[in-house]
Formats: sequence, structure tokens, C-alpha cells
Amino acid sequence: MWSHRLGRLRPMACGVEELRQRRREREAEMRKARREQQLISKRLLREDAPGEAEAARAATVLGEAEVQQFLRLAQRGTEEKEREKALVSLRRGLQHPETQQTFIRLEGSMRILVGLLTSSRALLQLEAARCLHELSHSEHPAVAEACLPATSYLLTYLSGHSSDFISPHVAVLEALGYALSQLLQAKEAPEKIIPSILDSTLPQHMLLLMQPGPKLNLGVAVEFAWCLHYIICSQVNNTLLITHGALSTLGLLLLDLAEAVQRMEDAGLELLACPVLRCLSNLLTEVEVEDVGGQMHFKDERVVVALFILLQFFFQKQPSLLPEGLWLLNNLTANSPTLCTSLLSLDLIEPLLHLLSLSNVSVLVLTILCNIAEKGPAYCQWLWPGPLLPCLLNILALSDPEVVGQSLELLQLLFLYRPEASKAFLQQSGLQALERHQEDVQLQDRVHAVCQTALHG
Repeated sequence: MWSHRLGRLRPMACGVEELRQRRREREAEMRKARREQQLISKRLLREDAPGEAEAARAATVLGEAEVQQFLRLAQRGTEEKEREKALVSLRRGLQHPETQQTFIRLEGSMRILVGLLTSSRALLQLEAARCLHELSHSEHPAVAEACLPATSYLLTYLSGHSSDFISPHVAVLEALGYALSQLLQAKEAPEKIIPSILDSTLPQHMLLLMQPGPKLNLGVAVEFAWCLHYIICSQVNNTLLITHGALSTLGLLLLDLAEAVQRMEDAGLELLACPVLRCLSNLLTEVEVEDVGGQMHFKDERVVVALFILLQFFFQKQPSLLPEGLWLLNNLTANSPTLCTSLLSLDLIEPLLHLLSLSNVSVLVLTILCNIAEKGPAYCQWLWPGPLLPCLLNILALSDPEVVGQSLELLQLLFLYRPEASKAFLQQSGLQALERHQEDVQLQDRVHAVCQTALHG
């Protein structure tokens, strides 16, 4: 039966280069879709102090007269407490879309708010910044457009302070970082905002705020890591960021996060890990790992060890972040024989195989294994004999064409470089496992190629 059905399929040459090219094209499509999805991930950072939460929930929509009154009090109130209270009331009102649109219609409202950011009083700065990030979170295009004039001030303000400024103004920087991250997601950002940022000293300051060490503040680092992420996703000039040492800073931060997990100091760690992993993954698509070793020693096996420490942490506590870590591992191993060797010599293949049972990451795991296998016979000797072949036979029992298709490509590479593996595959009823997929239009060419290689080498 099997040989008869094979006769109906066209012959297909499927060498290593063709497999690599096909996988890279598919990854490019996935990265593009992923980058577009990541650009729309607005996060609402609203942390009212104890006792304020109920008042915030009870906040009502503000009319034009009320908005004007709060702005007047905030700008010209006789006592600081009165000015701060007016901004708190305005900020709560701005949680409503109706109030946001009322605010932007009032002439000079944004100018007053930006002016309050220049106040020498940290509490007034903080509330003004919180008002701004309520506005920047708006889904209404007109509100986001109205926030754009504030960007130039944000750049000047954020670029003008040294790391010594961080300590007394942490809350202000965190709120402003959040507001900037929201503005960076506006459709106008690649043309109107990001070029100005890249022309300023802000990228260097952002990276400084993310440097591991005793001065690192988690909240501030999280917000500016998201800012960096949106800038990288825009692809305006990622080469400049790499020149400024972005890969080095992010790589060191990755090592620091892994050390925090080992010290059991992982509270809130996932908040920073997510944007850091995304930044690294996306930047590494701009340059090959072997070419950036001088920045952070990305060929160093410490990077692989740190990433697996984080993957284990995600598996236990934050499974939703596993894809982020595996995307980075994929981009690290795609063109780096050195890091593939590290994975093998550190016996990390088996922990990787354990993740195959998770449907949301199985394709990524298989792609990483393909990255290793395509490096040649010496690498495939590490993969077989071992638990890989039984895992692949189990996958062939599944019906997901994407997962099965990636497993077929891995089998093809394994058989090309380790003919002994094809004999074991045939002995373990591999042809019967393939037979169930031979009528699938998406898979039949790859099924045929794997079968031919297994039978004839």
C-alpha cells in the first residue's frame, strides 16, 4: 500500500539548504506577524495608593468646567496640597474616554499639563505624569495625536537627568517612561517620534536606566525596556541602538535576571524579563550572533545557561513567557555553531525535549532542534541515539500540520547526517506513522521526502 501511494507523489529533492531556506522564510513571516502584534500591547499602569482605589472606581466623567477648574487649581493653587489634590481628581477623571476628549478640546490644556512637569515639586510632577499616561493610554486617535506635542518635552526632560536624579524621582521617571511607551505605539511614532528619540541622547539614558547593579530600579527599568522594545519593533534604525551597546546592556541584564532567580529574588522578575527577551530576540534578527560577540560575549555559554534558568522559572511560574525565551534561543542558535555546541555539551537537549508536550511552544522547540541538526554530522551525533527519535515518533501521531511539518524537517536532517537513525526509525514502525499524513496537502511533499531518505538514503 505504501509504495503504491508513494508513486502518486512527485519526486522531491529536499537538501539541507532547501530545508534551511524554507524554515527561514517561515520564521520571517512569523516574526513579522509577531512584531505587528507586539506593537499593539498597551499596558495600563494604575497603582492607586491604599484607600484611593475605591475613590478611583467612583470617579465620574468630568465636564468642561470641572476640567478647567482642576487645571486652574493645579497651576495656580495657593497650597501645594490643593494643587496635588486637583491633579489627582483630574487624573481619575481622565480614566474615562469622555473626559479625555473634553480635555484635549480645551485650548492650552496640554500646555498646562506639560508645564506642571517642570515643577520643582516631585509630587506635582508625578501626578502630571500620571495624567499624561492616562491620556497616552487612550484608544481614541485624536487623544493620542494631542499627546504628540508632549513628546519633545519628554525627550528633553528624560535626556537631561543623570542616574543620580533617579533616586528622588523614581515614581516620576516610571510614570513618564510608561507615558512614552504608550506614545511609541501610536501609528505616527515611526515618522514623528522615534526619529527624534534616536537623534537625542535618550537611547543612551534608557540603556543606563537598564544597567544591572545596585542603582537598578525595577519599575523604571521595566518601563524603559518597553520603550526600547517599541523602538526596536519600528525598525527605524536598530543598527544605531546596537552601536550604542543595546545588545551588551540587554545581555548583561539577562544574566542578572537569571542570577535573581537563583537567589530566589524573583518577585516581579517576569515584568522585566518579557520586554528584555523581546528586545534581544528582535535585535538579533538584525545581526548574526557570531558578529556581536565583542559586545557581550554572546558566544559565551553563560548566555545559554542563563536562558535555561529563566525557561525553567517560566515553566514553573509563568508559562506564558516560555515562547519569549524560546524565540531568543531560536535566534541565538540559528547561525551560531558555537551556541549550538554549548547546548549539546551542557546536556540541555533533554530539558528542551520536555517542552515538546506544550502545544504553544512545540514548533519553536522543534525549530531550535533543526538549527542544531543543520550544523552537520557532528551535531547530529549528539542528537541520536537518545530520546529525540521516540519524541518525534510521538509527534507524528498528532494531527497539527505545523507541528508535524516541523518534525518532518528535523527527521530529514537527522536521516541525511545520521543514516543509522533512519534504520532505527524504520524498525520502530516509522513508515506507518508517516502514512497517516501522506494525503495532507500541506505535508505530503515532506512526507515523501522523509520516506525516500529513510528508505534509500
